[in-house]
Amino acid sequence: MALYEHVFLARQDASAQQVEALTEQFKGVIEAHGGKIEKTEYWGVKSVAYRIKKNRKAHFTLLNIEAPAAALTEVERQESLNEDVLRFLTVRVDELEAGPSAMLRKRDDDDRGDRGDRGRGPRPDRGDRGDRGPRRPRDEAGVDEGAF
Repeated sequence: MALYEHVFLARQDASAQQVEALTEQFKGVIEAHGGKIEKTEYWGVKSVAYRIKKNRKAHFTLLNIEAPAAALTEVERQESLNEDVLRFLTVRVDELEAGPSAMLRKRDDDDRGDRGDRGRGPRPDRGDRGDRGPRRPRDEAGVDEGAF
């Protein structure tokens, strides 16, 4: 059987329980056609790049699937008929990713505060620039004396 990564977006005003029910419905269709779900990840409500059917946000859900093509065809048919599903994308892969997906790893990195070298201590010396020299004195009005 082939391996697939399937992501679907549900309307922002659907509750998390409704999105979970949609996921269970699609799981049932895949299992009825002889496939199996390796992993399910709910990514939460995220902003979309542009409005989709008047929605600026959507519930994102990932399914890692091992199933025949007929099972995916049926799931996609049902998603296209369902008004709560805004978009879906299925990609065939050579192997399924073990562990959390990139979206969940990104969230974990953000929670730890790991943001690279930004905002950590003084700036390093730049050897390509010379010394700026002493600062010009200011008068009582706060204007540089040599400015005019």
